[in-house]
Amino acid sequence: MLSFRLLWQIPAALLLGVILVLSLNEFAVASGSRRTKDISYLPPATTPSDPTDRHLLDVFSPRKRDPGGRPVVLFIHGGNWNSGNKNLYAILGRRLARQGAVAVIINYRLSPNVEVPAMAEDCAQAVRWATQHIAEYGGDPDRIFVMGHSAGGGLAALLATDDQLFTKIGLAKNPVKGAILDDPGGLDMFDYLKKMEYPGDDQYLVPFGKDPSIWRDMSPMYHVRADSPPMLVYVGEHTYPSIASSTRTFNQRLLELGARHTFTVIPGKKHIAMVTQLFWQHNIIYRDLLKLVGVKP
Repeated sequence: MLSFRLLWQIPAALLLGVILVLSLNEFAVASGSRRTKDISYLPPATTPSDPTDRHLLDVFSPRKRDPGGRPVVLFIHGGNWNSGNKNLYAILGRRLARQGAVAVIINYRLSPNVEVPAMAEDCAQAVRWATQHIAEYGGDPDRIFVMGHSAGGGLAALLATDDQLFTKIGLAKNPVKGAILDDPGGLDMFDYLKKMEYPGDDQYLVPFGKDPSIWRDMSPMYHVRADSPPMLVYVGEHTYPSIASSTRTFNQRLLELGARHTFTVIPGKKHIAMVTQLFWQHNIIYRDLLKLVGVKP
């Protein structure tokens, strides 16, 4: 996701127009959903003495309850592992709720304050919270799916494939039933950081550190199995070369294993457009997502 430090490059009138359109868009769909803001997802015993907004989440629920509970989609924002905020994605939460899912939009700690293993643990803690509390908001704790864009897509893939993230925090099994990866980054940081092919690649040694064993452990490529939860993988036709390459390799690995997944290249889309398209209801990602999670027609 576009980081805050780049916002100055966008013409002021254009930025104002985008904010106005999105604000009106959110207002238009707000009536069909209920938003509960700023819930801490950490267990009380582990909540720091100086909590920040990085351990908070928002829940978006359809106003009409389903007695059997609705499927849950937990969304993880992007931002190069060093920026981003759940508050930018309220419209996405409302879109999902309007279409019959319970959406959970999370924050997590960022670089340089922490490295990626701590970010992955934060995301796992948010999923754990959902298993324990999402029924209070109309969600089904047995149907939790993860979704993410860019860096968030890599973290979502890690949650779906690395069961140890959950055993480390006290869960007997991985509760993730599937993953939706939108132009995901970080699928194979072990290979990426060994090669250092692109200018400025050393910046990723801040969130990933300098230990190659950590690079590998934080790469979903090395955790995926034949019985991994089903995945929907999307990549923009004109995305960054590194993401185009790693998603193709990830797709090939899934094919070799016989893992359940689909791989879709979306024509004409660049990296940022891959997430902004989710602000509008009628796109291929939502259509596929609703089938995967089992939203009732």
